[in-house]
Amino acid sequence: MFTTISIAIVEDDRHYNNALKKIIDYDSALSCVGQFYNGYETLRNLVGISPDIVLIDIKLPDKTGIELVSELKPIMEKTQFIMCTSFEDDKHIFDALKAGASGYLAKGESLQKIIASIKECHSGGAPMSFGIANRVLQFFRQEDRKKPYLEELTKTENEVLEMLSRGMLYKEIADQKNVSIDTIKKQAGSIYRKLHVCNKTEAINKLNNN
Repeated sequence: MFTTISIAIVEDDRHYNNALKKIIDYDSALSCVGQFYNGYETLRNLVGISPDIVLIDIKLPDKTGIELVSELKPIMEKTQFIMCTSFEDDKHIFDALKAGASGYLAKGESLQKIIASIKECHSGGAPMSFGIANRVLQFFRQEDRKKPYLEELTKTENEVLEMLSRGMLYKEIADQKNVSIDTIKKQAGSIYRKLHVCNKTEAINKLNNN
């Protein structure tokens, strides 16, 4: 039995919102079931519509699209959210994915690419613009390069290193972990040896840059 994919659009630019609706409705496999222009309308009405896919911008007049995904995804588990935005920096990309977005498209993509991405997402994929996918891949490659160093550290040493990277002093770390300053100093010394560095600054740089 043929079933159409239902889509809602959350986009404050009415021209672009209508352009998306037009190209969606032109495809017989798709159906636009809702258009929203701000976060308030979205929160008030989207759950009742329960579309298969939501195309959502990040920059909205009252809330960000990332905030909306974070609030709605836990109560709309079957609905997939695809960010469709002009933001292509790492922070927005990973904040959106962490919030629960299934895909991330740049607004520069053709409408045909967006339609193909809707179908891909509905089939279980995670569509991304080429440049976005490259940034995600680069991030995980960097994380892989960090692992050989960090895997040598114990769980406690990783926690101490993370606290040091936040600018915490030995005494502050000791107080938070309810141990002596000498214990923290010994753990720091072990961290420096394992990372082949001489001081806290070098250890933090290795954490951030490797």
